[in-house]
Amino acid sequence: MTKLVETKVQSGICLITLKNPPVNALNYEVRGALEAAVRAANDNPQMRAIVLLGEGRCFSGGADIKEFGKPRIKPFLTDLCNQLEACSKPVIAAIHGVAVGGGTELSLGCHYRIGDESARIGLPEVKLGQIPGAGGAQRLPRVIGFAPALDVILSGDQVSARRAKDLGFFDEIVSNDIAAAALEFALLLVAKGQGPRPTRNIGVDAEAGAQAIAEARAKLAKSSRGLVAPGKCVDAVERALKMPIDEALTEDRKSFDELTTSEQGRAQRHLFFAQRLAEKLQQAPQAGIRFEVKRVGIVGCGTMGRGIAASVASGGFEVVVVENDAERLHAGLSEIQRLALGRKTDTGASVNAALRVTGAQQLSALVDVDVVIEAAFEDMKLKKEIFAALSGICKRDAILATNTSTLDINEIASVTANPSRVVGAHFFSPAHANKLLEIIRGYNSSPEVLAAMGSLAKRINKIPVIVGVCPGFVGNRMLYAYRSQAEFMLEEGALPQDVDGAIGKFGFLMGPFAVGDLSGLDVGYRARKQQTLLNPSPARYSSTIADRIVEMGRLGQKTSKGWYRYEEGSRKPFPDEEVAQVIENVSKEHGIRRRQISEDEIRDRCIYALINEGARILGEGVAQRPSDIDIIWTVGYGFPVGKGGPMFYADQLGLGTVLDALIRLRQAHGDELQPAPLLKRLVEENRQFSDLNT
Repeated sequence: MTKLVETKVQSGICLITLKNPPVNALNYEVRGALEAAVRAANDNPQMRAIVLLGEGRCFSGGADIKEFGKPRIKPFLTDLCNQLEACSKPVIAAIHGVAVGGGTELSLGCHYRIGDESARIGLPEVKLGQIPGAGGAQRLPRVIGFAPALDVILSGDQVSARRAKDLGFFDEIVSNDIAAAALEFALLLVAKGQGPRPTRNIGVDAEAGAQAIAEARAKLAKSSRGLVAPGKCVDAVERALKMPIDEALTEDRKSFDELTTSEQGRAQRHLFFAQRLAEKLQQAPQAGIRFEVKRVGIVGCGTMGRGIAASVASGGFEVVVVENDAERLHAGLSEIQRLALGRKTDTGASVNAALRVTGAQQLSALVDVDVVIEAAFEDMKLKKEIFAALSGICKRDAILATNTSTLDINEIASVTANPSRVVGAHFFSPAHANKLLEIIRGYNSSPEVLAAMGSLAKRINKIPVIVGVCPGFVGNRMLYAYRSQAEFMLEEGALPQDVDGAIGKFGFLMGPFAVGDLSGLDVGYRARKQQTLLNPSPARYSSTIADRIVEMGRLGQKTSKGWYRYEEGSRKPFPDEEVAQVIENVSKEHGIRRRQISEDEIRDRCIYALINEGARILGEGVAQRPSDIDIIWTVGYGFPVGKGGPMFYADQLGLGTVLDALIRLRQAHGDELQPAPLLKRLVEENRQFSDLNT
């Protein structure tokens, strides 16, 4: 049996190495082996100090995700951290790569910490609907102070080695081999007679701590979006001020266990696993010839093109932006520079990305790029012209990607000499900030191309999800079903603020009409016109009011008028009587008698329509898994994280409940709410959407 923990002795220093690849996860077997090794070293009078290391690419990625939601097995990580802290000999954590979650907590139990330039620490538990459960909320404030500790804990983000050193987390950052440096550091401690330095003995600044906690609570009141875990994290840090540490650790564990079984905790853990499933890029195997991307071309320098260019440049790629209008190109390059320089890398360093961006007015400038991402208007004729030209200009093995949000990738690919190199790359607005990337798999898109696009996505800090071809793909097709019900309800009696208010109470940060104003109403208008032209349908048309709004020149926040009215310099929406009059006029034209529509009806029609369309998409094979849909909607569209995404939420409601509601809603409001065949089948088989996640 492979050793999970290895012990070596050099010059009286006990070097204990975690050996549980790939990330040295702290499962119960590792914890047990580590406990025994530490005890033996501490009890051995010949040992003068203990060094804790991780083998392979990192120190420790923390808890073993396979143990999530299962009964805990001793020794607990809290006890192990206490054991390290109580050692009678100095204990040094030597960190390379990541030390996150339990890895950071383990290092906080040690007396000293050193790291190399690759080291990154963090407590991501809040992203899983949790608090740090093994003392992170008690020890980190003692080591780096309350305000920085709250920033680390509430963001859940990783902190670079240099930043952590500046905060006081690391005693030293080294440039040589971490094991050799740790041995040297330990020998120097012994030579100086420096013994243990238990973190629990570090004093706290009560006044600064109280101020930091008050400020954190004020921020959460505006930004927590109904999530419970952030507030519980602040409660845990506050215990470092008000309780003896052992008592606080006990309370932390109780809070951790309560959150584990909570609805939000389950939802956020689901999304954690869902993202990892999506990133496996099923149907995009990494085997075979790997396609290396170094230089990327962007066609179009509008809002989306600029955001995409900034993202790609920030990922370390050379970027060539093509725009035939000289004035638009010049303005676009300035905006790309602003966006790119404003971004941060994972290590916290500023990105000098704009230095890798050049502009051109001719497609011929893309002759030697590895990937082209087209970001022109949603017009099939225009896109086909661009792709036909690119096919003759670019290298034969260059990847040709379109940022279309609705159009048929296969039709676009049909004008190229090599359709296997064509793929969809649907970035979400704002492209430089939104982390979702729908990778659209055409009929002929090769696995190599899909894998290369997935790799590029990760390099530019996006979450890739592979989807199939249909109008709107996954995200926008579901958005259309959701928005259709919202717009039908305007015709029937609601106003934009009624719908947005009900959806906000459900947990969305913004309702569909406020989102439309933010994105720009002309974008959806052009897409609707294209789809009506390419895919005419006899179904009830939902966007008569939306079309009228755009045709009046009300394009959203950028014109200070859309569904709402906006005052200069403000994003606050105000209801507008002009819009109310348009809505009433359309109701009269359609012969609809307006009525009072309750918040419950608004919520049910919008959310059940969303779930139902997701079921249709799954049944057609456009989405690979229900969890992919949950990632698309929580990351790309703001579905409440605490509800885990539409398909997970449906499982929690019970699919029988969802089916019964849709049957009732269809009878009252029309065939647009006809239950999906997959939903009916799963109910008949007593199964859930989660049974389809593989």
